[in-house]
Amino acid sequence: MLDETLLDDPEALARADRRELLRGAAEAGARVRTAVRHATEAGIPDLKPEGRPRGVLIAGPGMAATGVAEFLGTLAGASCPVTRLTPVGVAPAAGALRWELPGWAGSVDLLLIATPDGSEPGLSLLAEQAYRRGCTVAAVAPPRSALTESVDGTHGLFVPMATAPYEPTEPLTASAPGVLWALLTPLLALLDRTGLLSAPPEALQKVADRLDQVAERCGPAVATYSNPAKTLAAELADALPVVWTEGVSAGPAGRRFTAALAELAGRPALTAELPEALASHSVLLAGALAAGADPDDFFRDRVEEQQALHARVVLLRDRPIGGLTAAPAARELALGHDTAISELEPEEGSELETLAELIAVTDFAAVYLALASRA
Repeated sequence: MLDETLLDDPEALARADRRELLRGAAEAGARVRTAVRHATEAGIPDLKPEGRPRGVLIAGPGMAATGVAEFLGTLAGASCPVTRLTPVGVAPAAGALRWELPGWAGSVDLLLIATPDGSEPGLSLLAEQAYRRGCTVAAVAPPRSALTESVDGTHGLFVPMATAPYEPTEPLTASAPGVLWALLTPLLALLDRTGLLSAPPEALQKVADRLDQVAERCGPAVATYSNPAKTLAAELADALPVVWTEGVSAGPAGRRFTAALAELAGRPALTAELPEALASHSVLLAGALAAGADPDDFFRDRVEEQQALHARVVLLRDRPIGGLTAAPAARELALGHDTAISELEPEEGSELETLAELIAVTDFAAVYLALASRA
């Protein structure tokens, strides 16, 4: 059960937040600025690449590397294939994970390593393998980590991860707010130099500003009725989130949201992109998860019963209303099955800015749901 009174009690939220998740979400903009500085100190703005890479390979553990790969692939578009190297191993522990380069990887390809840990022997071995194959290697990881020695210097380019000036009392997960931007920002700057996407310093500054704006609107001191993240968390309290996305940037943001709900709040969620979502989820909304689905006696006493789980659609869009859109059909399908719907749409801006806003608001919502559910 969600304790909605805790959402409007900043002191209680702070006591419940042993992993410093709210602080991490609030400092995402600062992480971007620090990461830009680290990228500059590492010499990225001075690089003069000789043409574009044939392919970009991304390696790293968990949701952080998955998010980096998804967002870089989305922003690069058709200009270059971006592939995440999926680890193998007997456990999700740093010492157990291993990565392998595909057979075709060679001197015209770029390997990017992104990890909030840096102690994984498998990533150091991967960097050595890439070096022997002639791949260009760049890594973002905590400073003074084991990966530093494997990548820095002649083997490739190492950028220290923008870490927080505080240490949480519990281990930081890869899905924690702020980690994504600390890893992603230097790689955006690097791929901007290669010409695969556009992320000049002024664009990254706008991303940091947009993240700060979201932190002001979604912070713990802002009441639920005027706080979009708290409102979304309250709406999803006893619901199965069915996340529908529309637009290029919204797809990765929706998938990150469902992963954050599972990892941070322990909540299951489904996601699909419009307009295909209308077909793939139509039977789901018509079944037992529909709000009106209650075949038993309406007048029975429900005081001692656990509340039934019903679906709630969350519509994430990164395009303005008007033009070609499936949003009206999505609203009609949801409401036609007595299913409530929540909508998030960012303010106007570049693709990077709108992506940042969707990620930031949903990160805050996942954190609030996690904290208020465990109080």
